[in-house]
Amino acid sequence: MKTRAAIDEGPSSTRTARMTDHGGVTLEPGTPAAPVDVLVIGAGQAGLSAGHHLRRRGFVPAGRAAGEARSDRTFVMLDADEAPGGAWQHRWESLTMRTVNGIFALPDHPIPDVDPDTPSREILPRYFADYEIRHGLDVRRPVRVRSVRRPVPGRDDPAGDHLVVVTEPTGAPRRGTFRPGDLRTWAARYVINATGTWTRPFWPYYPGQKTFRGRQVHVHDYVSADEFTGQRVVIVGAGISATQLLEEISRVADTLWVTRREIEWETGPPPDNFSAAIDRVAERTARGLPPESVIRVTGMYRAPWIDRADARGVLVRHPMFTRIEPDGVRMPDGRLEPADVILWATGFRPAIAHLAPLGLRTAEGGIRVADGRALDEPRLFLIGYGPSQSTVGANRAGRDAVRQIVADLREGSRL
Repeated sequence: MKTRAAIDEGPSSTRTARMTDHGGVTLEPGTPAAPVDVLVIGAGQAGLSAGHHLRRRGFVPAGRAAGEARSDRTFVMLDADEAPGGAWQHRWESLTMRTVNGIFALPDHPIPDVDPDTPSREILPRYFADYEIRHGLDVRRPVRVRSVRRPVPGRDDPAGDHLVVVTEPTGAPRRGTFRPGDLRTWAARYVINATGTWTRPFWPYYPGQKTFRGRQVHVHDYVSADEFTGQRVVIVGAGISATQLLEEISRVADTLWVTRREIEWETGPPPDNFSAAIDRVAERTARGLPPESVIRVTGMYRAPWIDRADARGVLVRHPMFTRIEPDGVRMPDGRLEPADVILWATGFRPAIAHLAPLGLRTAEGGIRVADGRALDEPRLFLIGYGPSQSTVGANRAGRDAVRQIVADLREGSRL
């Protein structure tokens, strides 16, 4: 099947650009490929960590190399957001600096001394912006990566020792009208994907979901508890966000908390099996299974807000409903629990649709990754994926990806 992207004809010297398939790969119009050693997709915590370690290893931002004679190794960082801050800039107001408790920390950058009750979305974007400036990362934004693919014989560099990355301005449509120059092509020897999960909220499907007369809200779009005052809210989810929002929403609304599984609480420091849990998640990822969170394996830390909810008698877990009806949810015992709102705190999935042209997804639904590297495409690293999905693991994953790239370059590897 052929796909085309039309560019309006007109006096502004625009032209019609067509997209055609070549062996299942969509070829794009646009400017000639710009070469770069490493291209980092995403400037959240994992991406900035990678950029920091690239700078430490002597890489310079593309376009600046001529002014920094100490190295001819180049990198470029692309980010789809309009401003620094990663997902933190989009979080809800009640997620304060006290709540995040240092998990946002970037390597070699002091944590700001601020009022712990200040919303994290006010502080962390400034912290991230300062980091980009101090470490000279030259993040380009807003830029959306449309696709990452292998070179096509006869069209791209015949050596085939790079990946082709196609980008567009964030404001450009996914399909339809493009003007010349909207699409840009990069030829990267290595790609570090650090796109996280925030842009892919997961909505489970339950029978009757479309019949519900009330509101259905994902935690991705949560603003504050005030919007639920006086209502009956069903909160779905077994993670940190679910319990935090249960605690605050239950102060202004009637809540019902449902999960598919019982919660295993951890009251002390990381359990003895923490390393084993990371190994288990890593083993799943290497087999190409969908990533599993470390917290699901180890149990969930009993944070202060959980104790507060428990003290008020609202930390009562109910089994998952079996279906959704116009006025509520049907429980396993047949009862209908009325609801005005269903809040889905059901997590997120990796934002990796742009990697589809590489054909890396297994029949099980994941990508085979070991030590952050795609086993079926060694020029690609995925950080913030699988065992490095936690904020703590993201910093380490950025360092490890750069270490492997440097080792390859020293050996003159042609993958």
